[in-house]
Amino acid sequence: MNVLVARTQDQIDASYERLAAATRLGCDTETSGLSARHGRLYSVQFSDGEFNVLVPISEGVGLGRLTSILEDPSIVKIFHNAKFDLDFLSENGYSVANVFDTMIAEKVLTRGAGQSVSLAETLYRYFAVDLDKSQRAKFTRKWDGIWTDELVDYALSDVIHLPLLMDEQNAWLQKLGLSDEFQNQLNKILLANSTN
Repeated sequence: MNVLVARTQDQIDASYERLAAATRLGCDTETSGLSARHGRLYSVQFSDGEFNVLVPISEGVGLGRLTSILEDPSIVKIFHNAKFDLDFLSENGYSVANVFDTMIAEKVLTRGAGQSVSLAETLYRYFAVDLDKSQRAKFTRKWDGIWTDELVDYALSDVIHLPLLMDEQNAWLQKLGLSDEFQNQLNKILLANSTN
């Protein structure tokens, strides 16, 4: 896994140069809790499926030029449970254009099947990937702010598979004639986020 924890301006700029050429990027955040108004944004992660970047906001590092990637309508930003991440990003002054939500796609694809749409369950169904979510418990208000290799790997494991997952889900949405239903559901989430 090609991983960069981007702490310097040069690293942010190098990440931008690589990621700006992508047509779609997996994106995620790590936070101190569930409420964007009361919680803290610890990091923002990006992945094109091969190159994976974590920006440690908790260390006072800003997104710099990577902000324009979030705003770029020509690049699809893929989240799992976009509402959560968009709330935190918005609360911290970032806007995001052109969003795909793999959780909403999975809800549309599995409606009535009684299956979990968690990222761990979804990735296991599609790719037999076994995500270890045990590190998540370390991100609390009392977290010491130290990005260990295990925490970086955990944070990036959530985004590395998102571009391929979106491709698979889009293929099924089209095959089953559910693309419009997905877009309608996604638009409701995005509209709610834009009015907050």
